[in-house]
Amino acid sequence: MKRRDILKSAGLALAGTTLLPFSALANTSTADEKEKNTKSKVGKRKLGSSLEVSSIGIGVQNMSRTYQTTIPNRKQMHQIIHAAYDNGVTFFDAAEAYGLHEVERILGEGVQPFRNKIKIATKFGWNIDQETEKRLPGLNSKPAHIVKVVDGMLKRLRTDHIDLLYQHRVDPDVPIEDVVGTIKDLIQQGKVLHYGLSEPGVQTVRRAHKEHPITAIQNEYSLLWRGPEKSILPLCKELGIGFVCWSPLGVGFLTGAIDEQTRFAQGDIRGIETRFSPENIKNNLAILKLLNEWSIKKQATPTQISLAWLQAQEPWIVPIPGTTQMEHMLENIGADKVKFSKNEFSEFTNQLNAIQVMGERLPPFVQVFSDVEAPMKK
Repeated sequence: MKRRDILKSAGLALAGTTLLPFSALANTSTADEKEKNTKSKVGKRKLGSSLEVSSIGIGVQNMSRTYQTTIPNRKQMHQIIHAAYDNGVTFFDAAEAYGLHEVERILGEGVQPFRNKIKIATKFGWNIDQETEKRLPGLNSKPAHIVKVVDGMLKRLRTDHIDLLYQHRVDPDVPIEDVVGTIKDLIQQGKVLHYGLSEPGVQTVRRAHKEHPITAIQNEYSLLWRGPEKSILPLCKELGIGFVCWSPLGVGFLTGAIDEQTRFAQGDIRGIETRFSPENIKNNLAILKLLNEWSIKKQATPTQISLAWLQAQEPWIVPIPGTTQMEHMLENIGADKVKFSKNEFSEFTNQLNAIQVMGERLPPFVQVFSDVEAPMKK
């Protein structure tokens, strides 16, 4: 079942520009309940010791080009950003590698009216020529390059500071102590307020945190990919580091947008992820069956159940679903209203544990950049 069909069958309705939450009994909802739902806003959570953000953020990666390789309307992307803010979202996530600088420009334009009331996260680390804006092979976290990249980010984002700066991937040629030392200088200059790592090796996290406290780690985490549960989440709990979930909806899978009939556009990375191959996807659809059952039980959409389960793990976990459609953004942030009781969370998780996901989350040439340990400083 496609996401659009799920929305229809779930009884979702738009009231003005605000999405009412799913209910199997939506047509019997009272006017008072509907008014209450349209007025509620996303709550707050804390990453690390001091960075307060909305409990659900917005990933803007695809606002320059979608997975289907289409180019979204820029004005509409700004409207989504504004509507997210109006509904309480204060956490927006970008990277210089998204659209090769273009997503940062879109975000910078979109948040101008309320820049100092939100938190912007972005990422450096890929080897991108700052003059030609061309992607070169490999990674680049050399200190001089980081400084140059951050100056460019500030211009593109139309701001004088970055609230949360991530190293997008650990550079195997640069000691993490040198990376963090450079970030500490940028913090002292006021250009960066907090920093984090994305998809890092465990020992690199410990070494980085020793140099300067890490505010957040951003890794892929969803019902479809639970890898962080093995080492990274326990490490975050131990060290007091926040955790941000990228692709919390399984690159669209958990919304019902992908099934065994789906064929991906050329250039869509999902087409070469084996978890979506014809031989594996039939097995993995068991997760959607589970979500549909709980959607009825919790009067929420599968999307909202997926995000609420992530939030229920720990108070320092923040998902950042991305979208280029207004109704999907409003549906996503509506997940903040969905709460699991202790018994419900245990029951759902036990049922999820019984499903073995087949296939790898990323192709080998992409996966090689995750869980990397930085070289030791000589």
